[in-house]
Amino acid sequence: MSRYSRQELFAGIGAEGQKRLGSARVLVVGCGALGSSLAETLVRAGVGSLTVVDRDFVEETNLQRQSLFDEQDAAEGLPKAVAAQRRLRRVNSTVTVRGIVADVASENARSLVEGQDLVLDGTDNFETRFLLNDVCVQAGVPWVYGACVGSHGLALLVRPGRTPCLRCLLGELPPAGSQPTCDTVGIVSPIVYVVAGVQAAEALKLLAGRTEALLPGLVSVDVWTGAFDVLDLRGRAASCPGCTEGRFEPVEAAATVLCGRNAVQIRSNHGTVMDLRALAARLGAVGDVTVNEYLVRFAKDGTEIVVFQDGRALVKGVADVAQARSLYARYVGS
Repeated sequence: MSRYSRQELFAGIGAEGQKRLGSARVLVVGCGALGSSLAETLVRAGVGSLTVVDRDFVEETNLQRQSLFDEQDAAEGLPKAVAAQRRLRRVNSTVTVRGIVADVASENARSLVEGQDLVLDGTDNFETRFLLNDVCVQAGVPWVYGACVGSHGLALLVRPGRTPCLRCLLGELPPAGSQPTCDTVGIVSPIVYVVAGVQAAEALKLLAGRTEALLPGLVSVDVWTGAFDVLDLRGRAASCPGCTEGRFEPVEAAATVLCGRNAVQIRSNHGTVMDLRALAARLGAVGDVTVNEYLVRFAKDGTEIVVFQDGRALVKGVADVAQARSLYARYVGS
């Protein structure tokens, strides 16, 4: 029997739907809790090609809810995209899996999205989500928004030109620090799998060509209280400058406070390539350093700087952009 026989027996997919899945190209942006579950589900379902993009590395606190990673990944400090690629290729060798260690920003978002049949949101911030929304709307590529914190989660399929987009629904970008995060109010892992399950189900329907089965709007669920609701958006017209006028506003900055993490991300100039071994040797003279082929971790006086090959850095132990920039300039360079 076929590897996907149980999936093909399901009337909603069938042999024809499975064939469609086998030729589909999917991009997962962010490989934390939602992204891990989404990537594994789509790879096990037999999509043709899956690309995972993530800017972070595996830490022990991730293991409670991020199903693609284990203690060895955390001990090695592997970038999540690298660890995910290794695991997913072992799960299903027939799927073309690519992991990219990068921050999704204006200069690379379009090239990542173009050519994809679907984009899945596994991010942890509204700046990246709004950027994805705008790029997908412009490119005409459907995407599935997902978010969860505490015991509550949301999911929404956006089909450009057919349904309202995320800007239509939420309006302006929420102010930085105004929304709860996993690091400020916590999270229980079941909500991750519920939200990722809804996102993945919408993905399978769309990719298998069963658009009549798609949910009519925004899904809201709370696994602690048992609440489940779907806001019906059928018939609601697009109502944002992007959808109606083709006007999109920039939503990113060179330095970003990572809400709830007591950390700041510093982005380098586009095209930067760091000599990680040389950097590690230089920093080793003034602090504690660990290095692998993907990143350098430097610790000194209660602060940690994690530098990636593209020059991007996570400055941990600070919540002020100016202080983070100062530390980056002092130890890494301007």
